[in-house]
Amino acid sequence: MTEKIGVLGCGWLGFPLAKHFIAKNHEVHGTTTSEHKLKELKEAGISPYDIALSATKIEGDIQSFLSHIDVLILNIPPRLRGENKESFIEKIRLLYNAIKKSTIAKLIFVSSTSVYGNVEGEVTEDTRPEPVTESGKQLLQCEQLFINDEALESTIIRFGGLIGPTRHPVMMLSRRQNLKNGNDPVNLIHLKDCIHLIDTIIENNYWNEVFNGVYPLHPSKKEYYTDEAIKRGLNIPEYSEEFTGKSGKIILSRNFFNKNHILHTSIIS
Repeated sequence: MTEKIGVLGCGWLGFPLAKHFIAKNHEVHGTTTSEHKLKELKEAGISPYDIALSATKIEGDIQSFLSHIDVLILNIPPRLRGENKESFIEKIRLLYNAIKKSTIAKLIFVSSTSVYGNVEGEVTEDTRPEPVTESGKQLLQCEQLFINDEALESTIIRFGGLIGPTRHPVMMLSRRQNLKNGNDPVNLIHLKDCIHLIDTIIENNYWNEVFNGVYPLHPSKKEYYTDEAIKRGLNIPEYSEEFTGKSGKIILSRNFFNKNHILHTSIIS
């Protein structure tokens, strides 16, 4: 069935996601805050909208964007670091109020496994979130905003660390020394599987659910990033041998796998 899909935030994940749905003959509307990106969206067959969210206002014709879609994919990172940081929850509350004025009934909110904080051991969608970072805390508040609205069919996706073309944590870690928690497992997911998971949710009408998005392979950080640095000819990250007494967490995509779906793209390049 052809859906009218809106991707709010056509960046590293949102743009290839929108192009994926265009290839499947869906009608796709996408937003960007970059003027030059508007042309790229249009050339890809995506109806482009120049919309910017802040903690105090929404710039652009948000109601026109929302009026053309059946399913909204909300894909905006919190960006709570640096000089230009602002309240993410206030941003999303403004958007939520705009959604309530529209006919939108189905929504996917892209969140993060950071909502689990320092929980150790195996983590599933049934694990109680205990965020410790400001980003994790605000993401959890945003999740609840949508989950608690019975008039919306909202599904939450908590992605692990994102990897893919032009993006891999080892690029930032390669020159660092005295890194901690080298024995902790990695919890990563490839861009292709992010798209696969979102597509599967829409295709199968998996609404009012929570999904962890993490590949089921969890080597230690030290082992994984050493191998990835060697493959790329980069300096090997140096991890402290200090034992923290913690085992780290292994995040499982149990909800997705229990529905007989798998993640296809290995985190091992």
